[in-house]
Amino acid sequence: MFPSTALATVLVDELVRGGVREAVLAPGSRSAPLAYALEEADRAGRLRLHVRVDERSAGFLALGLARASGEPVVVVTTSGTAVANLHPAVLEAHHSAIPLVVLSADRPAELRGTGANQTTVQPGIFAGALRSEADLPAPESVSAATCAHWRSSVCRVLAAALDRTSADGWVRSGPVHLNVAFRDPLAPELSGDQHPPKLHGRPDGGPWTRVRAQRARPDESDQRARGRTVVLLGDLGTPQLHDRALQWAQANGYPVLAEPFGRLPHGRTIVPHGVLVAGDEATLDELAPEQVVVVGRLTLFREFGRLLRRPGVVVEHISAQPSWTDPSHVVHEVHGIGHLSVVSATADQGWAQRWIEAGQAWGERVREAVLQQPTGIAVAATVAAVLGDDDILVLGSSNAPRDLAIGLGAVQQVGSPVVLANRGLAGIDGTVSTAVGIALAGYRGGAAIDEEEASTRQRTIALMGDLTFLHDINGLLIGPTEPRPDLTIVVVNDDGGGIFSTLEYGEPARSADEASAAATERLFGTPHGTDLASVCRGYRIQHDLAHSLARLGELLEQGSNDIRAIEVRVDRSGHRSLRDRLRAGSPRTERP
Repeated sequence: MFPSTALATVLVDELVRGGVREAVLAPGSRSAPLAYALEEADRAGRLRLHVRVDERSAGFLALGLARASGEPVVVVTTSGTAVANLHPAVLEAHHSAIPLVVLSADRPAELRGTGANQTTVQPGIFAGALRSEADLPAPESVSAATCAHWRSSVCRVLAAALDRTSADGWVRSGPVHLNVAFRDPLAPELSGDQHPPKLHGRPDGGPWTRVRAQRARPDESDQRARGRTVVLLGDLGTPQLHDRALQWAQANGYPVLAEPFGRLPHGRTIVPHGVLVAGDEATLDELAPEQVVVVGRLTLFREFGRLLRRPGVVVEHISAQPSWTDPSHVVHEVHGIGHLSVVSATADQGWAQRWIEAGQAWGERVREAVLQQPTGIAVAATVAAVLGDDDILVLGSSNAPRDLAIGLGAVQQVGSPVVLANRGLAGIDGTVSTAVGIALAGYRGGAAIDEEEASTRQRTIALMGDLTFLHDINGLLIGPTEPRPDLTIVVVNDDGGGIFSTLEYGEPARSADEASAAATERLFGTPHGTDLASVCRGYRIQHDLAHSLARLGELLEQGSNDIRAIEVRVDRSGHRSLRDRLRAGSPRTERP
């Protein structure tokens, strides 16, 4: 057996022993030994292999698989720029604590710095975004000692990728990088013993090194009891933590203003249309909190930021990671996730109920303003209305989660599905590929799914804008022999970057004359005029056009056994005026 073949065989075998069940390969020449080893493992049923020709799509596909499964997923590339194309996915995994394992092939070390083709310095290429990295040199021979080194290296990076139950209660899972150099010959021998005994791992079939996870302990910090406490619930990474946070808030009786991640907000203390309530100064003056507790990471609304900056408000943060979110520099205390076991039962219940009533007062205004015609908010609400507890909703960035948060309280919510999104950096990169990965894995949070459960796996619906869809259109480039997901992608097509019209760039004064209006449209509107039906046809994807909200609901109820896109066209020019109408005064002050 050639040394390169031996190295790749050991690495893949140890990854499987360590719990890896999904791998994504972006093919290349230098990574050929790994490709052969992965294909053999796939054929033997030890893991499932996915092949993609675009490294960026491959990275986000692996990210989606890891996010949904809760287990480490490997993405394999060849050398050179192929590795650099994984950087957006690695950054997202870093900020979202997702166990993404980058396995990059490299040229031998003596070729670095020589101008050799497709050769750069790959160790350290992901800078400070990793939990661990290792650089394995190209072997010239194989021995029991070298095999033990290779297996131990795999165990170390997997342990770092899955460090999610540390004693202090933080979640430290995240991306890792194993850079592996290979010398020619890269293809395996055509004959001979491909599995000499010295390559074998532990005889019990387990990993070379077992890492015992430490149990998280509750945070015993002494939180000062304040009756008028509001909870801002952001992204915690998993629905389990989201549920735990909501149960904690309800046990304390705290009103909750929630971003739509983890699960669709539900429960008796949820404030409907929370962002609209937070943006209403009259309500805040009347119901001013003494304390705001931020749970998870807030990424959506400026209104929440202004609430945190109100004079006299004490801000505390409960984080699932060692870092915490505080762009306004107002946080007084930070707690680990173990603090969600602390119940003070001191909330002012009458005051908390008035917060909920303030949110309910917005319901009629939202229904009248947005649910009579296809708007982004109405589309998001229609999607939410058809989802059950067992379903998965994948959200794009920009308008999709914001529209959902505003429109959710105006419809009868059928269930509380799992809601997943790339909120680590909140970019539009790789959203389609992430959704494909989530749909292929099905959300199980690390729990195994048997064959009977797999036959009834929940459906996955993704909601995103047209630019997000087109930005990762190669996520739909799936070969005819590759596993295909059951995935419905709802594309809200406003022919450009609609979110910018709701920000300061869309202020009417900035388009007061023809020249400034043209500049704003070109720089921020970015119209593209793309025929999405033709694009889908080119990728062999079913396309449906929903001309109305009723038709959208019908198409969503029909279901699918493959990938399909449902396009809903909306008028981008109306985004700002709609948001302005929703924010114009408090419904509570308009009552007779």
